[in-house]
Amino acid sequence: MRIYLDHNATTPLHPDALEAMIRVLREVPGNPSSTHHEGSEAKRVVETAREQVAALLGATPRELVFTGGATEANNLALAGLATTLHERGRHIVSTTVEHPSVEEPLRRLEAEGAEVARLGVDPEGRVDLDAVRAALRDDTALVSVIWANNETGVLQDVAALAECAHARGALLHVDATQAVGKIPVRVDEVPVDFLSTSAHKFGGPKGVGLLALRHEALPEAFVRGGPQERRLRGGTHNVAGIAGFGAAAAAAHAELDARVERYAALRDRLWVGIAEKVPDVRRNGHAEHVLPNTLNVEFCGAQGDVLLEILDLEGIAVSAGAACASGSIDPSSVLTAMGRSPEEARASLRFSVGEGNDTAQIDRVLAGLPEWVARTRPPGSVA
Repeated sequence: MRIYLDHNATTPLHPDALEAMIRVLREVPGNPSSTHHEGSEAKRVVETAREQVAALLGATPRELVFTGGATEANNLALAGLATTLHERGRHIVSTTVEHPSVEEPLRRLEAEGAEVARLGVDPEGRVDLDAVRAALRDDTALVSVIWANNETGVLQDVAALAECAHARGALLHVDATQAVGKIPVRVDEVPVDFLSTSAHKFGGPKGVGLLALRHEALPEAFVRGGPQERRLRGGTHNVAGIAGFGAAAAAAHAELDARVERYAALRDRLWVGIAEKVPDVRRNGHAEHVLPNTLNVEFCGAQGDVLLEILDLEGIAVSAGAACASGSIDPSSVLTAMGRSPEEARASLRFSVGEGNDTAQIDRVLAGLPEWVARTRPPGSVA
């Protein structure tokens, strides 16, 4: 049986989410925008899910706008808010370790005349708060920072970032895609203004996410064509997907403490085993300010792309610390931003645990890993 250790890429569907989706697909044919009974039932499904997700996030249902995923939510927040906030200024503060769904909209905004300050991170992947304060200006409209890094799992101090931004009159957008469902993410406790996430990162279906709007400034819609989602996201709702999102959120709300403890135990077992069994390894990212399920490891001198293939052939799914293209691995921009060389970045892999993993699986990985890593290193490279 295969071992799936790539939960940061996507998670298996939670049984409650699957059940909710099947029921909707079988029993709820209506369009939520229709006024008849079938439409009303579909709308009830959507609004129930909105309440379930709101409970997980500590938000009010009205603050949540469903989207096709966090990528769309990030684009809506950045492109839409840049237009809305134009009167304040066109200056935006972000970091060098953002997801492409934040970085690429920022580049487009720059092409349209915005000014973006991208702050570096320390060798452990965290942004310096003094650097944030120094970068903020009177015309800074928005700060956009990833809550939990998708490659390393490193957590930023979002509460402090919110304080910094608000002290200068700027708004804070956080990409919380990897954080929700893995650690407590409560917007009633951490005063972010806009938050993006996706269902499929914590047991929900692919193709549905949201943008939480906690400030009176609303982005300008770019998916137009109907009154849905406060006219910010036109089009017929993905009712089954939204139902699955809600069910996954309800499960995460109920299970979060147990998940954090279980994931951290598995991740730590994996790291301790790697450090003991495999010579010349290094952990990428902060050891404490990190998601409980994520471990990014440099196997010094190894060929990361080859190791990834060996693991796959052995029935183990993990992720490279960079995107594969044309048979080679481009160095991870996240790891190079942390000071790793291209060679060090290429030698790194991400392990992310989740539902369905257990200690027996971790031990099976550890049993074979020393040999598999050795096969990817030059002969005699490690004493």
